[in-house]
Amino acid sequence: MPFPITMPQLSDTMTEGTVVKWRKKEGDKVKATEVIADIETDKATMEMESSEAGTMAVLLVAEGAKAPVGQAIAALAVGSENPADVKKQFAAGAIAAPPAVAKVEAKAPAAKAPAMASAAPTPSTFAAASMGEVHEPDDIGHGATRQTPTPVPPLPAGNGNGHGNRVFASPLAKRIAADKGFDLAQISGTGPGGRVVQRDVMSFQPKAAPAKSAEQAAKAAAELPVRVARGEKELIPFTKMRAAIGKALQKSKQTVPHFYVTVDVDIEELTTLRGRMNELLKAENIKLSISDFIAKAAAVALQKHPGVNAHLSDEGITRFGDVNLGIAVAIPDGLIVPVLRGVDQMGLKEIRVRSEDLIKRARAQKLKQDEGRGATFTISNLGTFGVREFSAIINPPEVAILAVAGAEKRAVVRGDAIVPRTMMSLTMSADHRAVDGALAAEFLRTLKGLLEEPGMMLA
Repeated sequence: MPFPITMPQLSDTMTEGTVVKWRKKEGDKVKATEVIADIETDKATMEMESSEAGTMAVLLVAEGAKAPVGQAIAALAVGSENPADVKKQFAAGAIAAPPAVAKVEAKAPAAKAPAMASAAPTPSTFAAASMGEVHEPDDIGHGATRQTPTPVPPLPAGNGNGHGNRVFASPLAKRIAADKGFDLAQISGTGPGGRVVQRDVMSFQPKAAPAKSAEQAAKAAAELPVRVARGEKELIPFTKMRAAIGKALQKSKQTVPHFYVTVDVDIEELTTLRGRMNELLKAENIKLSISDFIAKAAAVALQKHPGVNAHLSDEGITRFGDVNLGIAVAIPDGLIVPVLRGVDQMGLKEIRVRSEDLIKRARAQKLKQDEGRGATFTISNLGTFGVREFSAIINPPEVAILAVAGAEKRAVVRGDAIVPRTMMSLTMSADHRAVDGALAAEFLRTLKGLLEEPGMMLA
């Protein structure tokens, strides 16, 4: 029987998605877990993989067109099926999309979950300087019959990037280009109909500008954007991502009873150990960061205190044996949190290599479906910004989140003397419905001990 590929739910607030690009055309062979399309949600563009192998028989939604979550957007001919026959069946309406899924329930994430080309749990996105997009199940009807795909209207031909005097670009691409000072007319678009999208702006390399005359320089300076003048105001419309983040943060703060516990950690020994290890790892081109040690220590502490490595649902508290660590990564319109799965099974070198790759692809919005969901605990690190202390917002169904501030030299008392030590403040936000104050304090005490005596991570 043909295998329908449905619009996946890549965000908990997502009710529809846009097919930015098909990676496969009708008649192409498709392997299981192979990327077949780029899907744009209200927050990001993500790669969609097929969970089945076969031949792409029919594309039901054109590039640039939208489809609701759960609607069939393509179909595979599997086994000995004839792709042409499958295409005729869908054209005649003989095959419908899969039945609606009434509710997406929070379940224990697998250590290695296969990517699916159907409705899936959601990736986590977060606001800058705080965390907490609510994983709220959506009751979304997928419909029993296929909708007619919306064709993409042809864009007018012209000069530059193919659109005449008008530049077609996504709102996010326009904002990034404005921030970087790029001229959109000089950027070739790879989106539908030549539309300029985020990846085009991020990969654009502007040519060196010729030297300007004094008159040209004065004119250019006059055209530069200026601050909002006194007595004036400027309205910046919400992007889809920012609106979704704001809604999620508000709901998390209003519905989750947060409480906060802070400890100061002496990482003098850890920084010394890190320096020695990095000297030894130079030949392997690996440079450990303080964040890698924190990730390792958090994984060890979470296994000692499984009540923190948990999810909360209406049915109760689910504790996990594996530690899937969410890592906050800044992107132009907010934060996205890729998930480092099975971090409790990794050494420091593997944590560094895998997290570096994950963060790089997260910033390029190249995460796979199973790399943006299923975190059991999240870390938000603002240390590089010189922040001394902050509190993060919990990302349900997780029951806690760790806020990591910057390391700095402080005057501390050791014995009867005041000495300079490298100190760092850690603040855990906990959901009081699942975590009591004593448990939060015990977890932070364990984490503090591991960071102050890093050799104990191996015990």
